Amino acid sequence: MAISGSARHNSTNTAMLRAVSFMAPAIFSLSVFDQVGALPVFSPDLETDKLPPPVCDFMDQVAASDGLIVSSPEYVRSIPGGLKNAIDWLVSGNLLTTKPIALMHASHRGDDMLVDLRTVLGTVSSKFSYDLFLRFSLMNLTSDQISEVLSDPQNRERIKVFLDRFSLLISEGQVFYEYR
Repeated sequence: MAISGSARHNSTNTAMLRAVSFMAPAIFSLSVFDQVGALPVFSPDLETDKLPPPVCDFMDQVAASDGLIVSSPEYVRSIPGGLKNAIDWLVSGNLLTTKPIALMHASHRGDDMLVDLRTVLGTVSSKFSYDLFLRFSLMNLTSDQISEVLSDPQNRERIKVFLDRFSLLISEGQVFYEYR
């Protein structure tokens, strides 16, 4: 499962994840969650027997996944509120404790957010890979342009290597070095 940390309708991160999902080798099934903005604000008071429906749906999708790929923009040098809220909901349900997680990034900038996101995800998952990371410089491109850039044979190979390494992380729990 790929989670876009953006609540924006025309999100670069969401477009990148969708393009990766579309061009992933057939052995991978990558669904994209692009609804962090639809989740209610996390509150322990809402953790009852009947969670809000958008939260139940999100948690069910995460529970059914073998691992998570997270891609997010940087807002004011930090994690966007919607993504942090989504993570808070998952932590409350203990869904991330042993879930393999890796990062993708759609910008040449955003390193402050990535440091914060790595800290948060490394805290909540024992199988978060600090090093498995794939970055593209896609800012200000349309969805079609993003698909075109990612369709380049070198980029397709980078995506395949990233997904292969992520698959190994899922199956063996190994951590790999950064692949830019």
